[in-house]
Amino acid sequence: MEISGILGLLILAADIWAILNIFQSSADTGKKVLWIVLVLILPLLGLIIWYFAGPRER
Repeated sequence: MEISGILGLLILAADIWAILNIFQSSADTGKKVLWIVLVLILPLLGLIIWYFAGPRER
């Protein structure tokens, strides 16, 4: 397996983890949908943006 394949799998796993955390957050449904769309459209950049600015549990 190439390095790019391993990196792709890691990004996929991180995106799935982020989407699950978005579903479990206390944000309203509209914000959840926007965050999920961002993570799906921009897998790496969306993940980074979500990590720093996404909804947090209180």
